[in-house]
Amino acid sequence: MRHFALPLLLLASAAAAQDQPAPAPAAPPPAQGPLEVDVTGGQNGAQVIAVPAMPTPADTQTPAGSTSTLGQQVAGIIASDLRSTGLFTPLGPNGIGRYSFAQSTAPDYPTWRSAGAGQLVAGSVRAEGGNLVVACNLQDVGAGRELVHQDFTVAATDWRRAGHKCADAIYSRLSGERAFLDTRVVYVAETGPRNRLTKRIAIMDSDGSNHRFLTEGDATVTTPRFSPDGTRLAYMSFQGRRPRVWVLDIASGTKRLLIPGIAMTSAPRFSPDGKQIAFAMSRNGTTDIYIAPAAGGGTPTRLTSAPGINTAPSFSPDGSRIAFESDRSGSQQIYVMNADGSDQRRISFGGGSHGQPVWSPRGNQIAFTRVGAFRIGVMSASGGGEKILTDGWQDESPSWAPNGQFIMFNRTSQGSGATALYAVSVNGGPARRLPTPRDGSDPSWSPLQD
Repeated sequence: MRHFALPLLLLASAAAAQDQPAPAPAAPPPAQGPLEVDVTGGQNGAQVIAVPAMPTPADTQTPAGSTSTLGQQVAGIIASDLRSTGLFTPLGPNGIGRYSFAQSTAPDYPTWRSAGAGQLVAGSVRAEGGNLVVACNLQDVGAGRELVHQDFTVAATDWRRAGHKCADAIYSRLSGERAFLDTRVVYVAETGPRNRLTKRIAIMDSDGSNHRFLTEGDATVTTPRFSPDGTRLAYMSFQGRRPRVWVLDIASGTKRLLIPGIAMTSAPRFSPDGKQIAFAMSRNGTTDIYIAPAAGGGTPTRLTSAPGINTAPSFSPDGSRIAFESDRSGSQQIYVMNADGSDQRRISFGGGSHGQPVWSPRGNQIAFTRVGAFRIGVMSASGGGEKILTDGWQDESPSWAPNGQFIMFNRTSQGSGATALYAVSVNGGPARRLPTPRDGSDPSWSPLQD
C-alpha cells in the first residue's frame, strides 16, 4: 500500500514547458437582423438558459478588439461557465440570433418562450474610456420579468473577468449558492519524462485561461496553497536540495523561507485570517505539525507530539480547529484538534486509510483522499457520513471551491501516469476536466476575486 503522508509532502507535480497560447480572436459576429431562435431541451433536468451574443449601442474599437466582437466573446464565457456548474444547458452564443440593443432591456419574451428557453441572458457591452462596461441582465422568460440587472466595469483587456462575474451573478440568483466562477487556480505543472519531471507552480483562471508560471522549474515544488486574500502562496520547494516551506508574493514574484534553517518543512496551509501558517516539520525521525507567523519571525509552536507522521493540516473556516492526518494508529487516518493542539481525536472510521483532509469553507464537511483505492470523498466535520465522489484510477489532492459546492483534485491515468486536474460537485455527478497546457497536479482554488 502506498503511504503518502510524508511523501504527500514530496508528491506533486510539475512544469508545463510553455504557456498556454492565447485563444484566437472570435470571428466578427453577423450583422443584427430579425431574431430567430431554435432551442432544444436541457440535458438531465438542467435549466435551459439562452445566452445570445451581447449587442452594443455602437461598435467601438478597444485595446481588446471591437465591442461587437467582445459581445460575442463575453457571452461565450458566460455560457461556458454556466455549463461547467452542471445546473444549466446554455444555448448560444453560436447558432442563435443576436438580439438588438433595445431588446437587451426589453426582450421579446414570446419568441424565447415558444423556443423553450427558461431564462435569457439579455446583456450588452459598451466602451467607456479604456474600459468595457458589461450589462448583465437575466430574464425569467416564463414569468416575463427581470431577475438580475448588474453592470460590471473592467479594463477592456480584462473582458474575460466581466464574463465570469456575470456568470457568477446568474449562478447565485438561480441556484441560491455563493459565487465561485471568478476565481483562480494554482497547481503544479509537470513536463518531461515521468522519472525526471520538471515541476513548476502555475496559475490560471478557473476555466484554464490566462495561464502563466510562477516558479522557474529549477527546483521541485509541491502543495501550493493560497492565502485567504489570494495574494500569496505557501508551498514546499526543494530549492537548496532540502524540502522547506516558502511564501511567494504572486504580484511581485518575491519569495522567502517561512522558517530559516535546515529543518525539513512541508504541507503548509494559511489560517483563515492569513496571519499564521500551519505546516509539518520533520525532526529526529518524527514529523509533527507546527504553526508560525505567516509574516516570518518568531518561534514555531509545536501542536502534535505523537510518534510517526503527523501532517497535512487544514484549518476550520473560523480558525478554531485543525484537521490533519496521522499514522499514530498504525494507518493513515484523519484527526481533528483545537488550534492550540489540544483535544486531538480521530474522526475517520469508514474502513481503509484516509489522508489529505481539507476543511470545507462552509465548515460542515471535510474532503479527503481514500488511500489505497485513491478516491476523493467527503465526511462530516465531526466524522462519519462518508461519501465517495470520484471513481478514477488514482484521484487525490482535494481543494474546495470558495462556495463549498465543488472540489478540485488531480487524477493520474493508469499506464501512462499522466496527471490532470478535475472538478466534481459535492452533490455527485461526473467529474469535469480542467484545461491545462501540460500535466498538472496538486491544485489549490483561490478565494473569490474582488
